Amino acid sequence: MYFIAVHLVAAIVLLLWAVRMVRTAVERAYSPQLKRLLAYANKSRIGAAAAGTAMAVALQSSTAVAALASSFAAGGLLEGGTGLALMLGAYFGSALVASILSFDLTLLMPPLIIIGGMLFLRGQSRGTKQLGRMVLGIAFVLLSLQMVGEATAPWRDSRALGSVITYLQGDLWTGFLVAALITWASYSSVASVLVIISFGATGLIPLEVATAFVLGANLGGTLISWSMTRAADVRARRIAVGALAFRGGAAILVLLLVQLLPHLLDAIPGSVGLQASILHIGFNFAVLVLGLPLTGLVARLTERFISEAPVEGELNVARLRSNALLSTPTGNIDAALASATRELLRMSETVEVMLQPVMEIFQSCDKTAIRRIKALESEVDQANREIKLFLTRLEWEEMDPAQTRRAKDLTNFAISLEQAGDIIVKQLLKLAEQKQERRLAFSSQGWNELTDLHARVLGNMQLAFNVLVSEDTDSARQLVAEKDEIGVLERRSMEQHFSRMRDGNPTSIQSSDLHLETVHALRRINSLLTGIAYSILSDSGELLRTRLVQTG
Repeated sequence: MYFIAVHLVAAIVLLLWAVRMVRTAVERAYSPQLKRLLAYANKSRIGAAAAGTAMAVALQSSTAVAALASSFAAGGLLEGGTGLALMLGAYFGSALVASILSFDLTLLMPPLIIIGGMLFLRGQSRGTKQLGRMVLGIAFVLLSLQMVGEATAPWRDSRALGSVITYLQGDLWTGFLVAALITWASYSSVASVLVIISFGATGLIPLEVATAFVLGANLGGTLISWSMTRAADVRARRIAVGALAFRGGAAILVLLLVQLLPHLLDAIPGSVGLQASILHIGFNFAVLVLGLPLTGLVARLTERFISEAPVEGELNVARLRSNALLSTPTGNIDAALASATRELLRMSETVEVMLQPVMEIFQSCDKTAIRRIKALESEVDQANREIKLFLTRLEWEEMDPAQTRRAKDLTNFAISLEQAGDIIVKQLLKLAEQKQERRLAFSSQGWNELTDLHARVLGNMQLAFNVLVSEDTDSARQLVAEKDEIGVLERRSMEQHFSRMRDGNPTSIQSSDLHLETVHALRRINSLLTGIAYSILSDSGELLRTRLVQTG
């Protein structure tokens, strides 16, 4: 019995790790694209639901979508009702993933391992390696499910298990709560549902117990998002609470309905495993279809009952956090550089917080948000001064070439971040105020171009922070490629803007200066962040000295 239990636990741990492996591979390879897709979600509730479904299928996790949605909502880039629609779509997407992976795909496991291993080991680019990780992760999910089936086989005729199942058949609420807690603790509703479906497919549990487990796992999945946002911005918390009300409330109602009308489960065809899979998809699809028209109402209710904490006396953890710089920079140079990197990351996060809500401010001209961003500029300026002073006090004559380059990179990146903060406050916020004062508006096409560019710059900002820490050449190449793409977007936006002006579009004519200056400011911020990539690529010999054609 001991070895059987160890076998089962090992299978579940492998499943959790494999699901995470797929998610992290997609995040590393396609994070900018996912964030651009999320930026489009504000266009319509149906579009937001579709985007949530697509992102959950790609990431194999509604929790990862919730984390991205929370960051966008906190930055004012995601409206409450749209965020709820996005989450309902994400829950349906994760249900599709769990159901697809629950099929018997054992024959695909060896070729997936071979293909994934070859891509990861022999791939030259970061994207190819991450694709290999993703394929390997899917193969390991299938392997873990096979292990679950093997581990549970000896239990099928167990008297002790029979007694437990008999009790759970008479007390569905206990199974419901246990599944919810296990899902919340494991941080993966996909993995929990896959284990439940596997238990049903092997005949370990009857349909009534599987139903309680599946509904409990759905509640646990929403509890994950809620617990992630408890200390987050109030806008992110509202979305999490609204999603909990939709999916968690529906799970409770369906379980009550099953208890009152148990014969309803007889209409689901197939074995217990297939029935649990169909129930999981059907439940989340019903929540999506019935909940989508109510997202606006629920968003308004959360705004009414979940208010923002008063600013006066507010506990600001960021400001209470101690400075990461060492008190004495002399001595261990590597430790000093690591502390400077950590402080630079804190500075980076501040600039990111400043940039995130800019497009919402263009629409609302929220005076409170503008004051908060302007207040953060002084923190960025102070951090820049402290980091530069700290680095100048290092023992430069004792450094090797790699340490010298790193110190220069950190200094230059701090200067670039300070300049990016200046552009946000002195240009973008000023343009937003001018738009409000002159009562101007962007054309719908122009606004889409600006929001797309803003989302791309935010994604590149995250990539630049990763390059700063990892010094990974593949990521650096991707960042440089993104800079070129931003230049293409800038030129395309200008061409389309002039085309609208030639066509006599009055909105484009009136807002011409604002549009062009906003595009230019966003492109400048992106260029400032790319400097770290050029230094890393130059040091590794992967950067040409000039783009000019040699003559003579």
